[in-house]
Amino acid sequence: MNYVISHLEMFGMGMDLFGLRELPGEENNPIIMQFFREIGHSYVQGDETAWCSAFINYIAKVNGYEYSGALNARSWLKTGTEVMIPNVGDVVVLWRESKDSWKGHVGLYVNQIDSYVNVLGGNQNNSVNISVYPLSRVLGYRVLSKK
Repeated sequence: MNYVISHLEMFGMGMDLFGLRELPGEENNPIIMQFFREIGHSYVQGDETAWCSAFINYIAKVNGYEYSGALNARSWLKTGTEVMIPNVGDVVVLWRESKDSWKGHVGLYVNQIDSYVNVLGGNQNNSVNISVYPLSRVLGYRVLSKK
């Protein structure tokens, strides 16, 4: 089964982009803008547009995995296969504002420490990094398959 390979492959590419940041002011980071173009959202005009889902879509597509194609983080709850116990590199979807809101955040699972989850993602403080979120904000974990 290519499950173990998939989550490590996705995680590796995410780590290769670690530190990538939005550019201040009216300038746009061309790599972030490439994420939008590559997944079919070339109409996006700036890197200040929420790009967490674009980041995960991009690395999934480039590596030949299924992807949501959407810019909303919660679209990932319908992509891939749900897993209850995640491995490094699995997709993690979190709620933002409230559990019932349409808003969310998506990234790649790193690990869990006590009641927190570490997430490798884009648009975390305007960059690609590993950030810590309360475990109570997790909506689900997904594993992706090759297309």
